[in-house]
Amino acid sequence: MPATKTTIEYNDKIVRQFIYATLIWGAVGMLAGVLIASQLNFWQLNFQTSWLSFGRLRPLHTNAVIFAFVGNMMFAGIYYSTQRLVKARLASDFLSNLHFWGWQAIIVAAAVTLPLGLTRGKEYAELIWPINVAVALIWVVFAVNFFWTLARRNEPSLYVAIWFYIATIITVAMLYIVNHLSIPTSLLHSYPIFSGVQDALVQWWYGHNAVAFFLTTPILGIMYYFVPKAAERPVYSYRLSIVHFWSLVFIYIWAGPHHLLNTALPGWLQTLGMTFSLMLWAPSWGGMLNGLLTLRGAWHKLRTDPVLKFFAAGVTFYGMATFEGPLLSIKSVNALAHYTDWIIGHVHAGALGWNGFMAAGMVYWLLPRLWNKPLYSTSLANVHFWLGTVGILLYVAAMWTSGITQGVMLGATTENGTVLAYPSFLDTLNAIKPMMLMRVIGGGLYLVGWFLLAYNFYRTVKGASTVNGTVEVYRDEPTPADSRLGFFGTFFNAPTLFCVVGIGFACLWMLGNGLLSMVGIVGSLACFVAGYALVHTRAKAWGDWHEKLLLNALPFTILTFIAVVVGGLIQIVPTVVAQKAQNVEDRLQVTYSPLELAGRDIYVREGCYTCHSQMIRTLVPDVLRYGDYSRLGESIYDHPYQWGSKRTGPDLARVGGKYPNVWHLRHMEDPRAISPGSIMPAYPWLSTQNTDIASLPSKLKVQRMLGVPYPAQSAQEIFDQAQAQAKTIAQDLRAAGAYVAPEKEIIALIAYLQHLGKFEEVAPKQTAAR
Repeated sequence: MPATKTTIEYNDKIVRQFIYATLIWGAVGMLAGVLIASQLNFWQLNFQTSWLSFGRLRPLHTNAVIFAFVGNMMFAGIYYSTQRLVKARLASDFLSNLHFWGWQAIIVAAAVTLPLGLTRGKEYAELIWPINVAVALIWVVFAVNFFWTLARRNEPSLYVAIWFYIATIITVAMLYIVNHLSIPTSLLHSYPIFSGVQDALVQWWYGHNAVAFFLTTPILGIMYYFVPKAAERPVYSYRLSIVHFWSLVFIYIWAGPHHLLNTALPGWLQTLGMTFSLMLWAPSWGGMLNGLLTLRGAWHKLRTDPVLKFFAAGVTFYGMATFEGPLLSIKSVNALAHYTDWIIGHVHAGALGWNGFMAAGMVYWLLPRLWNKPLYSTSLANVHFWLGTVGILLYVAAMWTSGITQGVMLGATTENGTVLAYPSFLDTLNAIKPMMLMRVIGGGLYLVGWFLLAYNFYRTVKGASTVNGTVEVYRDEPTPADSRLGFFGTFFNAPTLFCVVGIGFACLWMLGNGLLSMVGIVGSLACFVAGYALVHTRAKAWGDWHEKLLLNALPFTILTFIAVVVGGLIQIVPTVVAQKAQNVEDRLQVTYSPLELAGRDIYVREGCYTCHSQMIRTLVPDVLRYGDYSRLGESIYDHPYQWGSKRTGPDLARVGGKYPNVWHLRHMEDPRAISPGSIMPAYPWLSTQNTDIASLPSKLKVQRMLGVPYPAQSAQEIFDQAQAQAKTIAQDLRAAGAYVAPEKEIIALIAYLQHLGKFEEVAPKQTAAR
């Protein structure tokens, strides 16, 4: 039967909608970033207003850049390229529109709730539980639309960009759902099911891999499609792209613990995270080189083509960021850089350089093709490029300088390492203020460049007529049966079995002791040698298997899911099972009183974790400055954990009892009256707003469900206990000359701060006689 010829019109309307959203939310996210950077230089810009304070706006900035700006750019690129790579229109216009409007509604909900202080208190995962449910549902809509489109494809084989899109969809779903598992206490509040070290591990398993699978893998897919298109050159190496994909999706998922080095996280997890982070150098740079070498023979175009300028610089920044990431995961380097501005510079090199420049290049390339009109001004696009480049370099250089300066000063000791050289945290803060101002200038230049893109976009589409792409396809006979992979063909073959056996031996090597570790080393080496030999002798057979795998979307997706889920299971399951209160040795956290729990929720609401850590690392300078290093059991009941990731202020793990109640009151009212030179905002509303005592019974009930050993109490008993403690603190303040009503939020917050560092000694477990 002869093939029939059909003309397919792509759904490019949805692509245009996501591009509009990219431009708008990109500007919003960057504006918020410039504002909060300015607040660190000029505390007056907090305006003594709760919803404009740094602690509430910083999560708005990060969520706007990640999920609103990069998210919309990602969806535009995926929807445009996928239709052309599979030669099929998106499966459902309804699902496409539901995806777009649902995602924008989620962004608006986040933009409203975060400044109001409605947050879960976990970095990059602050959104409250009803919004998280909506995110999961809309992500399912996206996944259904995507995989349904693959099922209707007219191009049998899956191109490399599609591989990265598949990995993104399944991995982000897994990460988001697990890290956002919570039990609601009300319509707008919940507690995560994980606590303490469990919560820290799950959070950075999610947080690190949100960067990997939301900000990296989909953009790599976009790189593999748009860079060859813009350069009019094929991808440099197809074989390198295969190695790049499978090694990246497998290794990346293990690297999360490097965010928790030198903390109370078990040592084996720290070693595992550092090891796999160092291994990331190879696949990351393999992908970067594949992108840059695709431009071979087209380098001369960079002089005149702004699209290629943005793509080349974006891929270069990807290489820089992925070199710096493994470097920062080395324990000794991490001891210097963690909690400082160096980490902020690293993150922004990726977000502004990699994501931002790839977004700009993609938009400039799509504009003439989606609106059937030449770009309004190539000169403006070139100005945008140089403004953005200078802005990024100023920003990153300032943060490198600031971070290294702060790390060195905080770690400096005298008297043979027994006395701090800079005992006051404010000494370091004053030293880095010029660099913090340079950050504002760099970010401002980048923002101006983005406004130039928006103006260029407006002038280009003004009066233009939209156009949808079309393609003529020949509908052939169904794919022959011998090209399909069944269960046996997918999983019981040499490449898959070698990977499974090799991973098993590697796990024995890293996690085992004595004989098991030796078996793991020998087995890993044997697998490596045998695999290397077989790659050369069985290269064609293995290549044929992989090509056949690309004709079968479902087996490919299953193997991808297995590759990303293994690392999470090996890290998280033992931690969740073993790290419980009954297994803790040395020290165990004292549970919060009802009033202290209310104060902790206020602490989380105000975003204090964005500037203060509650984790004293196992480093001499940390111990000299803040007290004895933190133990795993001292945060075992914290839902959510509050170890923090940045110290714009000192660590608070042992601040309880260090200062009198009136000190905390005056510090929150006017930080500079207590600490001259402080950049902390004032919190006057805490002295006027009443503590939400009414919600405590439901909160304590959920805490008991989560395993926190609170006694069963009636609501009235809870109220009485909270009010009694509040009156005691208010009376103490009155004796010091300060008059605050017991029901005010500042009283609850003081109660919480005075609790920090309380623990009870746990007798070491006796080893059974042999």
